[in-house]
Amino acid sequence: MTTPRGRANQFDVVVIGAGPAGALAAARLAQCGVRVIILEKQHFPRFVIGESLLPQCMAFLERANLLAAVQNEGFQLKNGAIISRGLNSSSIEFCDKFAPGWASTFQVQRARFDTVLAGEASKAGAILKYGRAVRAASFDSGQTTLSIETDQGRREDVSCRFVVDSSGYGRVLPRLLNLDRPSTFPVRHAYFTHVSDNISASAFDRNKILITIHPSNPGIWYWLIPFSDGTASIGAVTRPEHDGVPPGEPRAILWDLIGQVPELHDLLANATDIRSTDVMKGYSSGVSKLASTQFALLGNAGEFLDPIFSSGVTIALKSADLVVDPLIRQLDGQSVDWHRDFAEPLQVGIDTFRAFVEAWYDGSLQHIVLNPPSGDNTIRRMIVSVLAGYAWDHDNPFVKDSRRYLKATAALCG
Repeated sequence: MTTPRGRANQFDVVVIGAGPAGALAAARLAQCGVRVIILEKQHFPRFVIGESLLPQCMAFLERANLLAAVQNEGFQLKNGAIISRGLNSSSIEFCDKFAPGWASTFQVQRARFDTVLAGEASKAGAILKYGRAVRAASFDSGQTTLSIETDQGRREDVSCRFVVDSSGYGRVLPRLLNLDRPSTFPVRHAYFTHVSDNISASAFDRNKILITIHPSNPGIWYWLIPFSDGTASIGAVTRPEHDGVPPGEPRAILWDLIGQVPELHDLLANATDIRSTDVMKGYSSGVSKLASTQFALLGNAGEFLDPIFSSGVTIALKSADLVVDPLIRQLDGQSVDWHRDFAEPLQVGIDTFRAFVEAWYDGSLQHIVLNPPSGDNTIRRMIVSVLAGYAWDHDNPFVKDSRRYLKATAALCG
């Protein structure tokens, strides 16, 4: 591999953003001898949601030699999910999945999780710079120049042969290159915070995320993600036009929505806030292109669907895992078809999750989970596999033709 060495600010690859996708991609590239720098606008640790991982994530972390560091942090084990509406509930056990592979994962405070991954990428040889915002990008044949502003207001340029954008909701390259495209999903709002949950040991299985459906409006749902230190992430997702959503500040809205679900309200009766309540509005997003010979978009920088199945970090890590091999080949002078080798295989899982999100909000997947078809357990195991993050398993009919099989299964449930 021919590596540029002429200037201190010249690299093979610039990674924008030090979140999970950026850290994993940078770690693997550095392990392959690539000269890579990560430019992160913020300073870690910092708060971000997306705390409930899926078992598929573990394989990506393991392949990048990042898993041991995560396991050593003492994060909360996650072996499944509980989905409930009123007195009706269903326990999803990831060990019942159809696909081979990991059957458990972690629920993580992202401030700690992301800091660990970024630190491991640095140990692998990636240069890590915090407080660096990318303000402009100039793409010329064979070289790209990024204009950077530090948090002290200093301007500098960084040159590279390829840009990996893992900037998350910041969506740096989609904004600079006019790649943003509106999502096909309706606008939804997410209200969320962290609490000391003070839930008694017998009241709740802390090894599972709790997803609660509003008793009278299935378009409103809630998450409760417990952590190992007795705290939890709680949130509510709703459409702005839904009846019953009160006006007011984010905290008042969140707790009013929680108060509309007696079982969830009772479970959190002794919870106390440990941070302010935030809101994200219209969070779903898309792009016209995921990659070219000069850049690739990872995770939320490319497309974000919905928080319902905790797919965000899984898609982010999958995209980081996928980008490495074609990028190494291109840096070695080989020709790469970025649509065939990166965008197309990544889209398989995105489209699978998209079909599951659509089925959740049209009510059919809620019906399937809470009223599963009787008889052969194979269908349930296939659905559990997708919910565990195995959305790229071509042996699973619910991956190959998600919409058709979800529709057929819903009909079997009566």
